[in-house]
Amino acid sequence: MILLIGDIHGCSTELLDLLDHAALGPDDEILAVGDIIDRGPDNQGVLDFFRHRPHASSILGNHERKHLRWSRGELEPALSQRITRCQLGDAYPDALAYLSTFPRCRDLPEALVVHGFWEPGIALEEQRDSVLIGTLSGEAHLQQRCDRPWYELYDGPKPLVVGHRKYRKDSQPFVYKDRVFGLDTGCCHGGRLTGLLLPAFRFVSVAARADYWPQVRRQFAPLVSASPG
Repeated sequence: MILLIGDIHGCSTELLDLLDHAALGPDDEILAVGDIIDRGPDNQGVLDFFRHRPHASSILGNHERKHLRWSRGELEPALSQRITRCQLGDAYPDALAYLSTFPRCRDLPEALVVHGFWEPGIALEEQRDSVLIGTLSGEAHLQQRCDRPWYELYDGPKPLVVGHRKYRKDSQPFVYKDRVFGLDTGCCHGGRLTGLLLPAFRFVSVAARADYWPQVRRQFAPLVSASPG
């Protein structure tokens, strides 16, 4: 069995709550859809979990990609990246090295797993990183190409599981014609943390303990006041 987990964003308590709810066996796999860090209270705890838990891994989300690009001098960080760097402290270089190992997607027997989007008419291996990982430029590219939401045009060979966007306002997972499954349910904003158990395609979900992002922003108020946006 495989448990796919939506955007965790540093919410380690909810991660453990979800695992208790899922009742996995010792040989079951855990795969996060990306954005395991930023905005939440315990990025180090989440990173430690995925680094040391057997059969646990993550693909690359746009937030991890931002950290890697910042480290290479390719972009200016957003507030959430600056806060995460402060939270991690001396462990930040090790975190970057770990994030750099994340693949941009996983092709499982039952489903494809990417963080962001899918461009119709393009094979998986030819998809743009910006589209699969869910960057603003990737989203703009899809808006130029598609006259409908991308998920309505999904034409991949098997069901697609994504994170990145809350497609519903009620903190429930998104399902489009049993072909696209969206697992971002806003945990760091006081919503829920959602998982999908394969091969049954069964959802598991737990409520967030708090609306964390405003709390984290208050905790790092000097960074917030110095932020350009």
